[in-house]
Amino acid sequence: MSSVPVVLGVDLGTTATKVVAAGTDAQVLHQTERGYPLHTDESGEATQDAGQVLAAAVEALAECVEWAREHGHEVAGLSFSSAMHTLVGLDSAGEPATRAFNWADTRAAEAADALRADHGTASALHRATGTPVHTQSVMVKLSWLHGAGRELIGDAVRWSGLKDYVVAAFTGEFVTEHSLSSGTGLQDMASLRWHEPALEVAGIRAEQLPELRSSTDALPLAPKIAAAVGLPAGLPVVLGGGDGPLANLGVGAVAPGVAALSLGTSGALRVTRDQPGVDERCRTFSYALADGLWVIGGAVSNGAVVGAWAGEAFGVDVAPLLEEAADVPAGADGLIALPYLLGERAPWWEPGMTGAFLGLRRSHGRAEMTRAVVEGVAQQLALVRDAVADSGAAVRAVRATGGGFRSRVWAEAIASALNMPISLAEGSGGSGLGAVLLGWRALGEYDSLEYAAKLVAMEGEADPDPAAAELLAARRPFIDRFHETLKSLPN
Repeated sequence: MSSVPVVLGVDLGTTATKVVAAGTDAQVLHQTERGYPLHTDESGEATQDAGQVLAAAVEALAECVEWAREHGHEVAGLSFSSAMHTLVGLDSAGEPATRAFNWADTRAAEAADALRADHGTASALHRATGTPVHTQSVMVKLSWLHGAGRELIGDAVRWSGLKDYVVAAFTGEFVTEHSLSSGTGLQDMASLRWHEPALEVAGIRAEQLPELRSSTDALPLAPKIAAAVGLPAGLPVVLGGGDGPLANLGVGAVAPGVAALSLGTSGALRVTRDQPGVDERCRTFSYALADGLWVIGGAVSNGAVVGAWAGEAFGVDVAPLLEEAADVPAGADGLIALPYLLGERAPWWEPGMTGAFLGLRRSHGRAEMTRAVVEGVAQQLALVRDAVADSGAAVRAVRATGGGFRSRVWAEAIASALNMPISLAEGSGGSGLGAVLLGWRALGEYDSLEYAAKLVAMEGEADPDPAAAELLAARRPFIDRFHETLKSLPN
């Protein structure tokens, strides 16, 4: 039997927790998963039950530990990843007093609009914290909860991210780390401390928040959880980070100019660099990774979900529909889509944005319309890339991951919109692998995260089509103008 030690990366996602096992060579050896519902009972609601997430983490971890034992792998430690921008209120005993508010919860839209109406204050907060003033922001959610959403607070006296609650159960310590906290809108990028002006907007005090630590800090595993998952008490639990920054590490996009691009239901493009900061127009975010590294980029709310929508709208399975769209020439026969089905985040951060088709003719059918929405998402990611470049982080290479790339139309459209080849890492462990690599770094097995990133192998590549790249680039300036028109339309 092998005795290769592994670190287990516990990745707390929106609808499931995954546990990834990998050794120091960055090869994913095993994954386990436990799902849970995302509650959307009310209009705009997107919440999770923190207790269910904790239970899922324990169950998935126990299964992965059993696999490691059966295959002779020593578990050297645990390391965490988590969806960013989550918020859960805790009572005086540290138990959940609210559901966990997810980044996709938009009930704070009016609070966000009110804050953004004061452009000077909103820009100052964005530049200080690196987090856009948007409904996904924890600062904005807290401002809303202490106003229009007050009835949802219940017995909450402290506030944390979902990962912070799970880590508290695993270790007994109420702490967070600079990666996850950098996405709250409450942390000052320069000082890595809670930002007093943001706390005032949120209506809370610093002592109501977890203690700030480094992402590579480790705490001992508490006896109760250790017994439940079959690990020794005192095992190192590395605090880890947010799923966005760790996704960069998980696909090996840590060197300057190498971007990580993810395409799931939503999408994102992020570049790593050695200093924080956003672009002058406040189109990008700036979140900490570890070791003085930061990711600069933007997330789009509409990713592969637009393909799923097209399949539902036309009453067909999405996979064959995307194959039909792949056979349509680039440009979709003159049809342009602004596919803002779920509002939009980067580069405009406008949750109320709606979509449109432009240039629609009778000859256009489901294949052309599907091609157009796919290209619309690709164009949005290219706009994010341009905003990232304006922040001083030019993109020279892209490493991509996500289920959307199982369809060739997505890979072709995005490579052409970016006008550069994209390396594909569909089989990587994503954020979970990033957590593992960060764990090995915390345990002293790597000299740097740059070294860790070089261990991650790619599995394929998609090349741009020069004619398609030229066409999409010529259309892109008009998308920004069309967006301004759409924004002014009455709902």
